[in-house]
Amino acid sequence: MSSSSGPLTEELQCSICLDVFTDPVSTPCGHNFCKTCLNKCWDNSQTCNCPYCKETFKIRPDLKINTTLRELVDHYKKKSPEKKTEVLKKPEVLCDVCEERKLKALKSCLVCQSSYCETHLEPHLRVAGLKKHKLINPERNLEDYICQKHERPLELFCRDDQTIVCLMCLVKDHQNHNTVPIEEESEEKKAQLMKTQKDTQQMIQERIKKIQDIKHSSEVRKRNTEKEKAARVELFTDLIRSIERCQTELLEMMKEQQKAAEKQEEELIEELEQEITELKMRNTELEQLSHTEDHLHLLQIHSSLCSSRNTRNWSEISVKIDESLEPLRRALTRLQDTLQEKLTLTDSTDLKRMQQYEVTLDPDTAHPELILSDDGKQVSCGDISQDLPDNPKRFDTCVSVLGKEGFSSGRFYFEVQVKGKTEWDLGVARESINRKGEITLRPSNGFWTVWLRNENEYSACDGPPVSLCVRVKPQRVGVFVDYEEGLVSFYDVESSSHIYSFTGQSFTGKLYPYFSPSLNYEGKNSAPLIITPV
Repeated sequence: MSSSSGPLTEELQCSICLDVFTDPVSTPCGHNFCKTCLNKCWDNSQTCNCPYCKETFKIRPDLKINTTLRELVDHYKKKSPEKKTEVLKKPEVLCDVCEERKLKALKSCLVCQSSYCETHLEPHLRVAGLKKHKLINPERNLEDYICQKHERPLELFCRDDQTIVCLMCLVKDHQNHNTVPIEEESEEKKAQLMKTQKDTQQMIQERIKKIQDIKHSSEVRKRNTEKEKAARVELFTDLIRSIERCQTELLEMMKEQQKAAEKQEEELIEELEQEITELKMRNTELEQLSHTEDHLHLLQIHSSLCSSRNTRNWSEISVKIDESLEPLRRALTRLQDTLQEKLTLTDSTDLKRMQQYEVTLDPDTAHPELILSDDGKQVSCGDISQDLPDNPKRFDTCVSVLGKEGFSSGRFYFEVQVKGKTEWDLGVARESINRKGEITLRPSNGFWTVWLRNENEYSACDGPPVSLCVRVKPQRVGVFVDYEEGLVSFYDVESSSHIYSFTGQSFTGKLYPYFSPSLNYEGKNSAPLIITPV
């Protein structure tokens, strides 16, 4: 059954439920009804006929929504003023006593089982016996308000059995039960309904907001996807250009090398051929001289013919055939460097796009010599120890401090300025770490960190420590954590280069950002570690 939100009109009213159509359908005879109302009517009947004109259909019609009529109904409902409480239009109840022109009933009497207009109700308001009768708002089906067992008005509600009873039921079957007047129970149920309605309205608003959030997220995702597509196209376009440029340079270089090699080979062959000619001439002279009978002539030219000529030692001359591979290696190396640079820039951009982790320092964990800024974003090491309570969370030997907020899922990224520092430690630590006495930073102890020592000695605190080759001294370090992947990575933010990654880790419990500005060596390491916005 449908319900209206404004004045009913006959054109948009279902003749079964007497209300505005919901999903209106049309019968073959041309009359319109709510789809639910008509199906319910046919389900309860052995024949299928039109409730309005009574035309019978041999085969139950396949009901289709009348889209034109539904649009008119939707338009009508939008124009109708919205009501806070929906009231169903009930059929009018007429006076049972009026004979000729029946007037509208004002009240119904449960004892008399009749309805009365204002005139015929007057005896119930005047006669003492009739005053005791139970009057209610006019109703057609008064038998629903009468106990079928005792034929008395249903006036009480039994809370033990959750049923409506009459006074006779109370005496016989519900004597010791918790019963109250139906009006009292009705008011309580109304209060519950109002609360339920309020909760329902709250749920509706929450879901409307969720829809808005989803739509907003969808729009943002679409915009980000378009930007991402453009960035990826640009990346691959640059890579293709780099590959084509490397190919052109490589082919040109190989061509020049081939020309140079061919020229060198031609010169060597020409020189060899010239020497062969000279050697053949000399061999002929030696052959002739070996058969001469002129002894004086033989002795005169023997020394000149037998002396060694100024010729090249060809055994030391070789033609290299693998030189052409070297340009290829150099070209591939340059291409690899270009690819790594592009991917590093992409990784840096992706890190900044993801959810940034808002980090503030936890003063309850700070070593007494550490000085924290009021906003919890900076930490440096002082010269004297502060008088602070020694709680279980505080580091008492290592000059360290943890972030206030921990996390146990997802991916997070934050950045720390290390400019001007000669020593520092950065990373993340497990909540259950030891904070008292000397501490060894390594994953087995719950620490995933890198550090700087002696101004330019960088190490990853793994087990054993890994010495890091850092080409440019980082001024700002980014820390990225993927909890589910077991990954902790460190980046040089300004050069967009990767420093080190702990991979294949298994995290349990919460992880907290870990900081140590290290000791202040006569002012040489006094600069603070600063958590910077991304």
